[in-house]
Amino acid sequence: MKKNEVPQQNAKAFMGHSKVLYALDEQGRYVPTPCNGWEAEEIVLDQAIAEFQHSAAAAWQRARQGVGSALEYHMYRQRMDLVLLAQSTGFFRWRVRRHLRPGVFEKLSNRCRQHYAEALGLAPAQLDVLPDQL
Repeated sequence: MKKNEVPQQNAKAFMGHSKVLYALDEQGRYVPTPCNGWEAEEIVLDQAIAEFQHSAAAAWQRARQGVGSALEYHMYRQRMDLVLLAQSTGFFRWRVRRHLRPGVFEKLSNRCRQHYAEALGLAPAQLDVLPDQL
């Protein structure tokens, strides 16, 4: 893509900010070029956010029923999936999946809770807390 072809459609997800893309200049070199989004990117981003919101609502419902742990809700609320949470904590995926079960989650050590809290940007005590409503 050439530098003058980089889309500048002011995507609402960027909230007035821009990101850097690399595009070809007049001499054929790749140079950093600001971009504030385009329609296709915005549509896909909105769909991804809606999917995480739907997953968080379902996880909240499971946690309320005692079928799932609050960890699953917090994971989706922070727009993470199982793989990303595992990578962020350094735990294996199977171990994170196991911690999504309420009985196992309740027995987690403080060290494990600290890893999850750091990855999710929460205090360890907040991991057990669910909002009253969505």
